[in-house]
Amino acid sequence: MKKTLPESVLQIFKILRSGGASDVLIVGGHVRDTIMDLESKDIDLEVYGLTFQNIIEILSPFFRINAVGQSFGVLKVNNEIDIALPRRESKAGVGHTQFDIQSDPYLDPYTAFSRRDFTINAIGMREDGSFYDPYHGIDDIKNKRLRAVGPAFKDDPLRVLRGMQFAARFGFTMDQQTIDFCQQVRPEFEQLSKERIYEEWKKWILKGLYPSKGLLVLEQTKWIDCFPELSALAGCPQNPKWHPEGDVWKHTQLVCDAMKHQILAHNSADAPFASDPFTEEEQLILMFAALTHDFGKPSTTAPDENGVLRSLDHAKEGTEIAQAFLENMRAPIFLAENVCPLVREHMGAMALSGDEAPSPRTVRRLACRLDPANIRLWAYLCQADALGTGSSGAPIHGEITEESLANAKVHFKADRWLEIARQLNLEKEKPTPLVQGRNLISLGIGTGPSMGKILKQAFEAQLDGEFSTPEEGIEWIKNNIDLKIQK
Repeated sequence: MKKTLPESVLQIFKILRSGGASDVLIVGGHVRDTIMDLESKDIDLEVYGLTFQNIIEILSPFFRINAVGQSFGVLKVNNEIDIALPRRESKAGVGHTQFDIQSDPYLDPYTAFSRRDFTINAIGMREDGSFYDPYHGIDDIKNKRLRAVGPAFKDDPLRVLRGMQFAARFGFTMDQQTIDFCQQVRPEFEQLSKERIYEEWKKWILKGLYPSKGLLVLEQTKWIDCFPELSALAGCPQNPKWHPEGDVWKHTQLVCDAMKHQILAHNSADAPFASDPFTEEEQLILMFAALTHDFGKPSTTAPDENGVLRSLDHAKEGTEIAQAFLENMRAPIFLAENVCPLVREHMGAMALSGDEAPSPRTVRRLACRLDPANIRLWAYLCQADALGTGSSGAPIHGEITEESLANAKVHFKADRWLEIARQLNLEKEKPTPLVQGRNLISLGIGTGPSMGKILKQAFEAQLDGEFSTPEEGIEWIKNNIDLKIQK
């Protein structure tokens, strides 16, 4: 648990202590991560018994000081270590930003820590490695419990979504009192910045190891109702033959966990494609695609003439819903551009039997329909969708293991599609037309509607595998199109 602190931090402790500080504590995520034996780069200090100006005067002879937040009692040392005074906060309005903040160097640590969100973030550490833990955050870490420090938690409704992403990051569950606090601030959701909402979802994706744990927090706190596209999934039935796991909400949680597991496995150092890991943008695309892929089911699910539940055209129906969901939280434009075609095409593999390999023609046409997304992303979504059924053997809430995946009864084999796509150099891009306008000009075809029509016909033939080089394409045009009529 104990880690050696950087020499610069130890020096700051010593200088501040000798300068009259009554206490100096490392606070925030670094302490939590140290206890959990996780990597943590940022170190924040909280200093008691010295004024803002005192700290600057004491440290300036030894370090480069930048008073980045003087009004809040915050300064930065050597552009890497944040030092703050304890402060009092009082809510001055609704939402996340309406606070009166006043630094107070003579505030006691117990009172200062009472303004923090969760007990796991309300632990201080001194230079000797000992902990100041007034709200029993260490016990909560051991018990994998996410618990609010106190009623002041309700002053900032964004903390609910922070709880969502913390649950996903650490696999923790939220205690009942904290759930009650979250429910009480539900009416303030509309006052939150859309951009801040997106940032918490982004952390849910990039930092979360157990995505379904975060989604469970949304459900338990009733904040799922703040996202109607998600709340509609809860209670939406599925055909138990294919989805014994239950409703669409349960399925979505499983798919998100399976997708995260695949991303981690793909990006591991010993993976077959370790030299080509998923980028941050690709991870966002994949996880949002997993979250939204069945948004169309609630409006399309109904029993057929035989009483069998079906969700006809749900992939197409869900595309617009997914786009609205992403646009509403001010997500970057590239997300909707890539997620929507993935949602629209996620049922495409169902046309083939489990052991049937796709034809090159099928792969080429799929790559075109997916653009700007690609077959690699699509294959991982389809694989996660298959793993996210109760029949896959993958249990819910972050418990997917290598053994459960190996034993899964998966109905989709991503490798079959990816192998063909790699052979065609279409794993990460769509086909490029082999016949260009300049080729038609050499045949005497001028620019205009006729040229466009011929180019389209030639590209369709290329996708069907009629030719594979520009020269073959020109020959195909000569043999299949009456150029005299076109001139």
